[in-house]
Amino acid sequence: MRIEQDIKLDFGDVLIRPKRSTLVSRSEVDISREFVFPHSERRYHGIPIIASNMDTVGTFEMADALAEESLSAALHKYYGDKALLSFFTARAESPPVFYSMGITGPDYEKFVRVMDSAGDSIHYVCVDVANGYTRAFIRFIHKLRSSFPKITLMAGNVVTGEMTEELILDGVDIVKVGIGPGSVCTTRKVAGVGYPQLSAIIECADAAHGLRGFICADGGCGSPGDLAKAFGAGADFVMLGGMLAGHDECAGEIVEVDGIRKMSFYGMSSREAMTKYSGGVAPYRASEGKAVLLDCRGPVLFTVREILGGVRSACTYVGAIRLKELSKRTTFVRIARRFDEAHHPE
Repeated sequence: MRIEQDIKLDFGDVLIRPKRSTLVSRSEVDISREFVFPHSERRYHGIPIIASNMDTVGTFEMADALAEESLSAALHKYYGDKALLSFFTARAESPPVFYSMGITGPDYEKFVRVMDSAGDSIHYVCVDVANGYTRAFIRFIHKLRSSFPKITLMAGNVVTGEMTEELILDGVDIVKVGIGPGSVCTTRKVAGVGYPQLSAIIECADAAHGLRGFICADGGCGSPGDLAKAFGAGADFVMLGGMLAGHDECAGEIVEVDGIRKMSFYGMSSREAMTKYSGGVAPYRASEGKAVLLDCRGPVLFTVREILGGVRSACTYVGAIRLKELSKRTTFVRIARRFDEAHHPE
């Protein structure tokens, strides 16, 4: 046993310090990015925000809606072969949509079937597991990369620099970063495992960029300011679940509570998700997610514009004319938090 004494921070522990700026208006800020991925060598251009591959958020409808604003989506892994083929073969590549999968045998077999039929329609793949530190996960990455050398591969989740480096060297283009920060994830409470998200982003981004790789900050963003902090900390992409949940493009069940329409939203390791897809929680494990009801929020486009406006505003406060410059112009200021906020966040 050992204790790391270095201070680790979450989004709520800091603010971005303002700096002198020559910008006159938020409209001057370019929040798109361009990347060339190290393994696929594919070129990306767009706004680097991705809808999470949760089954209530990562829908075809969400992907189409976000594409209007040059954002991306990671589809959930429960769509059938025919639906996936129809979707991918009917749409243009940009902005990208990620095919999502786990690391089981059936996951791989389904992907092979879809790829055999889809031709050159699927270019972006997200391999998603709760624990990216297992040998089985690494073996799967090796197998996938060797079989499909041209795909742009996003995989995770991890929270440390050394594991980020290993994944990039093993063939991952974008490392997904985050264990426990999501609004409906209870891993930190149930398992006692996790890592403050802001520090995870800073450390993993430093490791990835040294190898020409990229990271996607997955989880923990509850406001546009949190996205600005994630980008300021070095995230190349940011993945959103809860902030995009509850909209018309989502697939959550709608119920009425006291005359107010609400939509269900739950973590993919929750009892609700495991009951839906696996027949219940296995006797050897515990649920590591929860379910909530959110007010129905209408079309997602209005929320997206609020998010993008907040990120643009952050850039103007520090004089970053392009999103790429935000991390170079960001100075974080630590703020005091009450004990109950720091140790018992909502």
